[in-house]
Amino acid sequence: MGRRPRARSSAVRAGRLGVGIVGAGRVGPVLGAALANAEHAVVGVTAVSDAGRDRAEAMLPGVPVLATPDLVERSELVLLAVPDDQLGGLVQGLADAGIWQPGQLVVHTSPDHGTEVLRPALAAGAIPLAIHPAMVFTGTSVDLTRLRDAYCAVTAPAPVLPIAQALVVEMGAEPFVVAEQDRPAYADAVRAAASFSTAIVEQSAGTLDGIGVEHPGRVLGALVRSAVDNALAAADGQARL
Repeated sequence: MGRRPRARSSAVRAGRLGVGIVGAGRVGPVLGAALANAEHAVVGVTAVSDAGRDRAEAMLPGVPVLATPDLVERSELVLLAVPDDQLGGLVQGLADAGIWQPGQLVVHTSPDHGTEVLRPALAAGAIPLAIHPAMVFTGTSVDLTRLRDAYCAVTAPAPVLPIAQALVVEMGAEPFVVAEQDRPAYADAVRAAASFSTAIVEQSAGTLDGIGVEHPGRVLGALVRSAVDNALAAADGQARL
């Protein structure tokens, strides 16, 4: 099923945003690059490891690595791409330090949470948005291509939901709305799909390798892609019934 053409939203396109990326794992630098491609200005990124610094330099060349408080203070949009178990403490710690700013967009990428986890930033006048791309990231430029075929779960207060949706469109993906109370179920669904797919391919590839088949990944490629495509088509058909 083809995706509908999408018009660029004026909610974001009215002006460039200064974007700060907190986290240099596989997700943050890629989404930062996608926003940069949409003509927003990435003002900085945080990175705590050599691997993170290398990834940030590859995806966001020339963007400075900053301490988190400095980065947040300089940013109109703060993208929190950190592990789920660190998100709440990070948001609260920045609130306790008085770093959040009124009118600042604060976006996290966790599948588990809606905007409740951003309440300390909201209390300071920031605008809370939850955006999770439903895809598995490699942390490389390959993800920018994959993002164009991806969907992103968005959760936000109704008045600012169009901003979250517009940001997704800006990054090249398709937004769909997940209610605050449904985020845990959504997270379970996407994690199960990703982990099950990975486990099955690894098991099958290991079996083929064990019987001497060369390049088992290539052998399984067409089979797995066609099986998944058929299953996805059937799932869409069931949803329409």
